[in-house]
Amino acid sequence: MNQIVKDFMVTLSDYATTYRGSTLYEAVLALETAKKTVDQTVHPHWVVLVLDENDEVIGKLSQLNLLMALEPKTEYTAVVDRLDRFGFSSKFVASIRETSLNNDIIDNYLYPDNLAMDMKVDDFMKTLSENEFIDENTTLNSAAHQFSIRKRLSLLVTREDKTVGVLRLADVFSALIAAMKKAHNDEGELP
Repeated sequence: MNQIVKDFMVTLSDYATTYRGSTLYEAVLALETAKKTVDQTVHPHWVVLVLDENDEVIGKLSQLNLLMALEPKTEYTAVVDRLDRFGFSSKFVASIRETSLNNDIIDNYLYPDNLAMDMKVDDFMKTLSENEFIDENTTLNSAAHQFSIRKRLSLLVTREDKTVGVLRLADVFSALIAAMKKAHNDEGELP
């Protein structure tokens, strides 16, 4: 694979984005819109990028971040979630949480109300770290290695100091599979 990152990235203009100060609801709509507009042969978007007033990426919202933002945060749930620190198994902790949900200790597990929908993305977005960026001219081989050692599902692609797109592990893996198939077929073997 001697291709480079910019050949496989999703440009920032084609990615799901929202702005600092946006609500959770606006972020969810941005993700839904991006998923509807993406070509069906391309992997769907799973992350919303958060932009500042200068259109610079300042954070990410994964589906997991969104789900965690919707979870109820009460004193009771905080205590239950800390039980594993005292040697209780994750299965036991999960059963207590499930029991509390079924017994209506927590009225609405996921908040589909205005309170949740009006939460600001700034409060639950994942802020960026240095190891989440990759230059657009990096080889795909190097990018694959960086995904492996950084344990990321996506990397922000830069041109100089400006973020211009997103390289997703799914796209790199698809390129790897295509290269493996080509190499296999080039050896004269039947597919």
